[in-house]
Amino acid sequence: MFEAVIAGSLPKPSWLSETEKLWPQWKLQGQDLSQAKMDATLMWVKLQEDAGLDIVGDGEQARQHFVHGFLEQVGGIDFEHKVTMGIRDGRYDAQVPQVIAPLKLKGRVHAMEAQLARAHTTKKLKFTLPGPMTIVDTVADRFYGSKVSMAMAFADLLNQEALALQADGVDIIQFDEPAFNVYMKDAADWGVQALERAARGLTCTTAVHICYGYGIKANNDWKEKLGQEWRQYEEVFPALAKSSIRQVSLECFHSHVPPHLMALLEGKDVMVGVIDVASDVVETPEQVADTIGLAMKYVPANRIFPCTNCGMAPMSREVALAKLKALGDGARLARERWQTKTGAP
Repeated sequence: MFEAVIAGSLPKPSWLSETEKLWPQWKLQGQDLSQAKMDATLMWVKLQEDAGLDIVGDGEQARQHFVHGFLEQVGGIDFEHKVTMGIRDGRYDAQVPQVIAPLKLKGRVHAMEAQLARAHTTKKLKFTLPGPMTIVDTVADRFYGSKVSMAMAFADLLNQEALALQADGVDIIQFDEPAFNVYMKDAADWGVQALERAARGLTCTTAVHICYGYGIKANNDWKEKLGQEWRQYEEVFPALAKSSIRQVSLECFHSHVPPHLMALLEGKDVMVGVIDVASDVVETPEQVADTIGLAMKYVPANRIFPCTNCGMAPMSREVALAKLKALGDGARLARERWQTKTGAP
């Protein structure tokens, strides 16, 4: 019960790349870079275990960015001539590649880090992929002419890699869809459909992560404009409740999301954000356990998975480590409280 897990990304060590940046530059090349990515992946698997997490991930150490790390192995995309484009409904500008031809995978995308992590932990392993709607929002289309058509094409490629990750021994495959909180109507109309297409045929646990973004200035400034109640989840949760996706990851702690919206996810496992990634203040185990207790008012206890609100890539390693320990300790405290309350073993 209350199996602790991260949303996805973790800070990259200084010997691998620039630190505390969302789009860091690698410090090595060729085989040296490949080896450093492997070393960083193993380091974070061990550190998650040490922090008491029940489900571990690769920390996205082999990817410069959670979307572009997948796109680098997709044919039909021009990375040589990036363009500046407003993403997440113009929240901030990014240098993005252009889709110029039919999309196809060049080969496996994340075999190295998935197989490496699987070989070095006996814990459940979660692996993250960008969701099709979010990918569409992070590239410039010069070929398809339709967001829906391009999303479905990306969904098919994601499905190929997801099935391969399942064969690698991954227990949970999560698709990251921050765009669901920006284009809510589209998310309900065709975003969930594209997501299910990406998860087609999977027998492992499937999940979707929907957040309010990394703890960077552009996202924090956007949150300031959302008012006292953040109700974006209200539009897409009913569609997800009807979908085949098993788990939903959402923000909770230090957010203005009305907690009762979690009740819209009836029948789903809920990864409840109990760690604030937009602040360097480290939560106490008591705060983590209290947030889990709040979630229990709306979600059955056996369906709650304490999690971080979003990825931790732009954080300092020191703060991230402290927050991971708070996550693990808080989940354990919540279990103790539950056992005391119910008399369960």
